[in-house]
Amino acid sequence: MPSDRPRIKLRSKEGATNGTSRIVGIVPRGEVIRNFVHSGAFDRVAGIADLSLIAVSVNPEIDAALRAAYGDVHDLVELDEPWIVRIQREIIGVTHNRWLWSRAARERSRLRDTEAVTFADRTKRAGKKLIAYPLATRGGLKFLTGLERRSSRSLSPKRSYEELYGRLKPSLVFNGSHVHSSNATQAVQTAQWMGIPTATFIFSWDNLTSQGRILLPYDYFLVWNESLKGQLVQMYDWIKPENVFVTGTPQFDFHFQEEFYLGREEFCRQFGIDPERPFVFYSTGMANHMPGEPEIVEQIADMLESIEAGVRPQLVVRVYPKDRTGRFEDVQRRRPDIIFPKVEWDENWLTPKAEDSVSLVNALRHCAVGINVASTVSLELCMFDKPVINVGYNPPGVPNEVLSYADYYDFDHYKPVVDSGAVKVARSAEEMRHLIKDALAEPDSNADERKALVQKMFGDTLDGRSGERVAQLLVELAGR
Repeated sequence: MPSDRPRIKLRSKEGATNGTSRIVGIVPRGEVIRNFVHSGAFDRVAGIADLSLIAVSVNPEIDAALRAAYGDVHDLVELDEPWIVRIQREIIGVTHNRWLWSRAARERSRLRDTEAVTFADRTKRAGKKLIAYPLATRGGLKFLTGLERRSSRSLSPKRSYEELYGRLKPSLVFNGSHVHSSNATQAVQTAQWMGIPTATFIFSWDNLTSQGRILLPYDYFLVWNESLKGQLVQMYDWIKPENVFVTGTPQFDFHFQEEFYLGREEFCRQFGIDPERPFVFYSTGMANHMPGEPEIVEQIADMLESIEAGVRPQLVVRVYPKDRTGRFEDVQRRRPDIIFPKVEWDENWLTPKAEDSVSLVNALRHCAVGINVASTVSLELCMFDKPVINVGYNPPGVPNEVLSYADYYDFDHYKPVVDSGAVKVARSAEEMRHLIKDALAEPDSNADERKALVQKMFGDTLDGRSGERVAQLLVELAGR
């Protein structure tokens, strides 16, 4: 993205308005910067209340920008914890997964089994399961969680955050991501031990059915939609419905703000796409979940080459930003007909740059068809009323006994998408060929289903103002 188009600006420190409440925002991973900094959510908080951040260090440029915008930024440091506490949490994770035993949970268990390759690893894995499985009940999880909480508090390492909170005197501590944020554990639980209210954001629509247990007893939860709220309250009987708030997710705000829109000519010019030809947008997945996916991509490119009627489409591939395996490099080298735009994420803490939101939004806006394997991108394509095709067959060389792509469409979070009729699932390469041709020829054939799915999942939250709702809610919670 050219530097003359700085789509997202940070508030200057001079614009801050001191409020009566002080909020501490925790930034434990790079995507929190996209959700709450790029979206302007933290700017709005800082304009009403006093805001301090405890954040990971990404790079000198981003770190300096955060300090310039918010002034009071502290380093988030992951403290070493006693081995017994770590093991207790691992056992709770295995227990929760077995209690949940959703399709995603079963796949998660299978992956963990395959990752245990040495004798020592397999022995440890078997030992955890031996302890965990008999306790895979609500009562068992309550017992294990209570034990872990007591151990964590009594054996906690040096509580460096006590002094910080003592100085800041926050009214609320907000963790921008409840998942993949073990580095934030000490900062959150210290606040809880000190009696400071805490809140967190349920990061994604699949997290509750596919990720680990929520161990920290937050006072408030912010979620994407009503479905997630219902799952959360059902899964954790200690969470009260009135403490769960549907805000939408700021990561989709950019999709509905015209300042992020580029004209087709400009977008195509920047990424080497022929604006006179339609393009199919393929977004890849995680390497360990979708082995052999480069072969799928090449197959689809060959299918597009063979299309005879009309103008031959191009294939534009967005590599999953967290995939650092380099598995598409060979295809990229051999197939100049396949376009691989650069994905603008910083490798440190896998942090999306502001430019990435612009490129993704416009790829969604200008593509003719979207293809992926059970991805959140399917929802985003539906938001722009684009035909969606999901890959439901294995690539050559990946036997079903190892992994089945088709299984992803029975996952709890994704099955309603398939059942809605808003997306088409190709169960074979031949069916993929036909579905691509049909989607290019009749892009409006599933428009009603797409619209209905988006409305059912998101209601009125797709208005570009989720970041604003988050900010207003945090200030309100801090004032309670």
